[in-house]
Amino acid sequence: MNDNYYEINGYDRNTNKVTWNSLNGLSVKKGIFVISISTLSRHFDGLPRGRDNPFKEESQKRNKERRAEKTKERKPKKMPRSFSEPATMRTLSFFIVLLCVWISFRMTNRSNHFSFSFSSSFSLNSNSNSFWIFQDILLDSEALEDGQAPARSLEYDFYRETCPEADKVIRAKVHQLFKIKASLAPALLRLAFHDCFIEGCDASILLDAVEGMDSEKDSPPNESLKGFDVIDIIKSDVEQVCPGVVSCADILVLAAREAALLAGGPFYPLNTGRRDSTAAFSDSATNELPSPHADLSETLASFSSRGFDERETVALLGAHSIGVIHCKFFQNRLYNFGGTDEPDPTLDSEILKKMRSKCPKNHSSTSPAASPFSDGSPMQTPLSPPLYDSLSSAVAPSTSFDKLLSSSPKDQGTVMTYEGTGADFGTVYYRSLLQGKGILYADQQLMAGEETGLWVRAYASDASLYQRDFALAMMKLSNLHVLTAPRGQIRLNCSRVA
Repeated sequence: MNDNYYEINGYDRNTNKVTWNSLNGLSVKKGIFVISISTLSRHFDGLPRGRDNPFKEESQKRNKERRAEKTKERKPKKMPRSFSEPATMRTLSFFIVLLCVWISFRMTNRSNHFSFSFSSSFSLNSNSNSFWIFQDILLDSEALEDGQAPARSLEYDFYRETCPEADKVIRAKVHQLFKIKASLAPALLRLAFHDCFIEGCDASILLDAVEGMDSEKDSPPNESLKGFDVIDIIKSDVEQVCPGVVSCADILVLAAREAALLAGGPFYPLNTGRRDSTAAFSDSATNELPSPHADLSETLASFSSRGFDERETVALLGAHSIGVIHCKFFQNRLYNFGGTDEPDPTLDSEILKKMRSKCPKNHSSTSPAASPFSDGSPMQTPLSPPLYDSLSSAVAPSTSFDKLLSSSPKDQGTVMTYEGTGADFGTVYYRSLLQGKGILYADQQLMAGEETGLWVRAYASDASLYQRDFALAMMKLSNLHVLTAPRGQIRLNCSRVA
């Protein structure tokens, strides 16, 4: 029975068996069987097993092929050689590490560009929001640089090698003088604004008149400016530490920054490296400074000419919250507004009565233009004799400093103020405008515009937002059209060209 073959006759459904005929000794060709192997395997009952099974070899072959196909389907595809090779993966990892190191270095370098030390660079009141506002300012400071091409040549801590003590000396002197007279703060803010708004922050406002050149000090809008001797005092101290290095222009903007901080405003970082102008611009000061009598369109046009939008303009005008405003800047609103012999109809009746009590109708008054920064007339603060006596009398005697920040006798008692120092820096001013109690006509006009009125309401309700925007606006103001080397000079005396 070794070579037995069988012919399939059919399939008996009743017995569930396959019937066949023996083909023993005959030649049988492959493929003559017409019944499937799987059916035979399930139903065949009696077919010889082992080598005598005529279907075993074919069945094993087909099963092997099916297993091979299933294995092939389950086998994962090979990754491209370039990514699977260990050497390639190591190279890729190396370049990723290099990229991370480069990004980290760039971020660290940028952070160091604006870095400062709490112990040596400046001090903040731990109860104030200045530090958190400063963090927000750093996030936006690049936006200011994009539109201020001259500022790109300035550097943070410009004097770190040539005069590393400059910031500390300026700060210490401003703090010292502020303890003597708090009116120092509005005086320095106003002085910095009048300098930067006319031909840029170049200390041209500090120059005295000489033959062939009028002084900006003598232009009508600047007649009430104070703080010149303060800058001279600070300059003298800086010159003792590092002579001929630090410009008057840098001293002025840094001193104004410290003054704003002392008055309750925010700290804001400033780049330095400004140079001093060799000329003054008296005509420009007379004609281009914003007027306290201007309507909203004129005020916005004036600030727009220096690159400030409506939001920045409203923020800068908030500096009116400190210092005092003399009657000559608003008396026409009280008695003869627009030549009508009547008061300004937009004035609140309560504030009108108060203003008239401060400024009688027979009070002599002129009406020069004024800046958006209040006059630096004295606030009611006690003197500190030990500090007062320690001022540098060689440059500016104490009596000169006292006279500088005081009103003239005819102006005593003829002032108005928003009383917006300390935690109320800015917010009291904006709340007054909402109530129709703006002192200057140009101030109250901010409520006449849709967008400017929007920002007045925003600042009145959110002191942190105002301080942040004020800081950004002051940074932008301090970068206006600066002179940098090789242009300009470093004056040895701020009131004279070197």
